Amino acid sequence: MLVYLDNNATTAVAPEVFQAMRPFLADFYGNPSSMHFFGGQVKKYVTRAREQVAELLGAHPDEIIFTAGGSEGDNLAIKGAAEALAGQKNHIVTSRVEHPAVRETCRVLGKRGWRLTEIGVDRDGQLDMGALEEALTPDTALVSIMWANNETGVLFPIEKIAEMTRARGIIFHTDAVQAVGKVAIDVRNTPLDLLSLSGHKLHAPKGIGALYVRRGTRLIPQIHGGHQEGGKRAGTENVPGIVALGAAAELALKNMREENERVRRLRDKLEEGLLKSCPGAKVNGKNRLPNTLNISFEFIEGESILLMLSDLGICASSGSACTSGSLEPSHVLRAMGVPFTLAHGSVRFSLSRYNTEQEIDYVLEHMPKIVKKLRDISPFVNQPPQSWGGKHTCSV
Repeated sequence: MLVYLDNNATTAVAPEVFQAMRPFLADFYGNPSSMHFFGGQVKKYVTRAREQVAELLGAHPDEIIFTAGGSEGDNLAIKGAAEALAGQKNHIVTSRVEHPAVRETCRVLGKRGWRLTEIGVDRDGQLDMGALEEALTPDTALVSIMWANNETGVLFPIEKIAEMTRARGIIFHTDAVQAVGKVAIDVRNTPLDLLSLSGHKLHAPKGIGALYVRRGTRLIPQIHGGHQEGGKRAGTENVPGIVALGAAAELALKNMREENERVRRLRDKLEEGLLKSCPGAKVNGKNRLPNTLNISFEFIEGESILLMLSDLGICASSGSACTSGSLEPSHVLRAMGVPFTLAHGSVRFSLSRYNTEQEIDYVLEHMPKIVKKLRDISPFVNQPPQSWGGKHTCSV
């Protein structure tokens, strides 16, 4: 039995999306930039997909730039906006819990001479809005704060941040990769300037994404060459991916509310069941996406939990897939002040429209046994904190 609960890492391509993109992998292979009729008819589908993505965000089609995914969108937004203001302003503000695509991009700019401020969060994962307001100065060029955290699902007050930055004439970018398709977004009522999204988080294939760029926002291209995407992103368009993203956006807009209610019920059932059956378990984060549960099990290793779950056909994660090669505790949980004994035993379950109640029951049947087995052999159970060793202490 396969139980896939790692949808914040990637989602299955929806059947409707696959059918929409399939003709462009075989029959309609023309280049949309070509002058002839064969390329021209393909371009019409690119135009339609741009409209579909724009509709999901409440944007104008000409404000949508297709990219290769969330990481490229974040890089284009942050570097492109910063470079457009180079010599005028020299300060960037972000948070301590951003996805590596934002966190590392900002730090690269910091090494290039930009002044960087990283805002902290509280124990519930909520952004320190007072610290954010204090950090904004006349020299602040850009603020980049994620809409929803990829590890905990915690939602940030994007509307308030957008109003705060707009009032000060500061460019505001949000990495909305985890939020798009799960929460309602309308850029007509939220005065942000840049928003990045990724197709494989909302049942489109990997390798396609988009960046929303509000009209009038200056952006320096990061990929140079042809005239594609309004001169903002050179390269022959990934037509199958673009068509798929458009179809996924339309599907998300149509089914978002109904699906989220069902997914939330399943997530809550899983959460309540684990808290009841696994003493010492703790949920990380409040005010979360409807599909995300990040839960810690004290005194045991998250990697061991994941391996035992995998043996049973259950797929989950310990955090971001982009940092899964690291043995260090999650930077998100460290920023939240989660103690070592909990941070190292954290597991992220992230659901999608395709999960069922039977699958949740299957997890609830096996998870308590796994936790008990690992605790029975854990060297940390019933040991004083000083015996854990200084190297395991998480600095906040």
